[in-house]
Amino acid sequence: MHYTLDIASLTDAGKVRQHNEDSISHRVDSGVLVLADGMGGYQAGEVASALATELVAEGLHARCSRPASAKPVSTAMLSRWIDEQVHAANAAILGRSRTDPRCAGMGATLALTVFHGRTVVVGHVGDSRVYRLRRGELVALTRDHSLLEEQVRNGFMTREQARHSHNRNVVTRALGVEQDVDTEIQIFDVRPGDVFMLCSDGLTDMLDDAVIAETLTPLQDNLPLAVRQLVQAANDCGGRDNIAVILARVRGQESWWSRLYEFLRKAA
Repeated sequence: MHYTLDIASLTDAGKVRQHNEDSISHRVDSGVLVLADGMGGYQAGEVASALATELVAEGLHARCSRPASAKPVSTAMLSRWIDEQVHAANAAILGRSRTDPRCAGMGATLALTVFHGRTVVVGHVGDSRVYRLRRGELVALTRDHSLLEEQVRNGFMTREQARHSHNRNVVTRALGVEQDVDTEIQIFDVRPGDVFMLCSDGLTDMLDDAVIAETLTPLQDNLPLAVRQLVQAANDCGGRDNIAVILARVRGQESWWSRLYEFLRKAA
C-alpha cells in the first residue's frame, strides 16, 4: 500500500438477539477489510458469516501479499480476485447448508475493501455498507441490494418512509442463496485523513447517516473510541440487531496539489 491504515473494529450482539451472527476480519498489512452479517436458523448465521469473512479475507490477503518481484497488481486484478473469493465463499456456504441440516438455508451479506496505492476497491453483496468520511462529509459508497432500496430508487417510497418500513431487512442479494452471486465492485480514490467505515445493518437501522457523521467526525483521530461510541449509540436506540463496525483511517502525507484541488472544488 502507498498509505498506511489505522484500524479499529467491534461487533456486538445488541439488546435483543441472543447470538451474534456478524463477523469481521481485517489484514492491515495487505489493506483487506471484510465484514459479514449472517442469516439463518439457530446459530447458522454465525457459520455463514464466519465462512464468508475467513475465506474472503484469507484469500485476498494471500494474493495481495505476493513477493515484490511478482507482476504489479492492478485494480482490475484486485476486482477479479474479489469476485473469485466471493464466489468461493458463496460455494462454501451453499455446500455447508446442503450437507449440514443445522445450517440449511443460511446465508450472509458482505462488505469489503482492499486498499491499494492511492485507491480502494470496494465490494458488497446485500445491505452491509461501506462509507467514507472525508473532511467532515460522510458519503455512502455502496447502495443496498434490498427490496426497499429498489422501491426508493424507482420512486415508490421516499428515503424517510423506507427508514420506518417493516421490510427493511429483505435483501435481493446474499451469499449462500443461489449458485451464482453478483458482487458489486467499485473503485474510489484514497486521500490521507479519509476514514472508511464498514458496517452491518444493525448500525444503520438504528442510526441515520447524520447521526453517524455527528458521532464519527469529532472522534476520527481516536478510532477505538469512535467505534465504541457508534455501537453504544445503536444500542441506546434499541439495539434490535447485531452490530458490526470496522473503521480504517488513512495515514500519509497529502500533496499540495490535492489540497489545492479540494480548495478550488469547494470554492466553485
